Amino acid sequence: MNIPEIIRQAHREAVKVRLNSYSPYSRFKVGAAIISSKNNIYSGTNVENSCYTGICAERCAIFEAVKNADFDIQHVVVATDAVELSPPCGFCRQVIAEFMMDDTKVWLGDLQGVREMHVFAEIFPKSFTRKNLTNLAAD
Repeated sequence: MNIPEIIRQAHREAVKVRLNSYSPYSRFKVGAAIISSKNNIYSGTNVENSCYTGICAERCAIFEAVKNADFDIQHVVVATDAVELSPPCGFCRQVIAEFMMDDTKVWLGDLQGVREMHVFAEIFPKSFTRKNLTNLAAD
């Protein structure tokens, strides 16, 4: 698989920020980085709390981009040390759908590198997006 340098850079960022994970309950450290349409990289890690809720790394990275008014996600890169590659959870997929582009890609990796790439629309088909709200039927 040909992996562009910006994806490799985002993966390195995801692996690095993963070390800051606050995951004392699951002990499942996740790092994520998104690349916007402006080629900016935003990273995030998962943060848990004692109510067994929290925020995933992917959403943390997306919210960092939103904080910077950079709304269009071109790529999502996820890194864990799990044996099985870890795609974004359902909640994260819905948030990605809010900011995705038609060709947004999801790159999954371990601590050594990126191992798989998926087109987001393939892993979350028929997602509910702002397009669903633009043509509301009249009452």
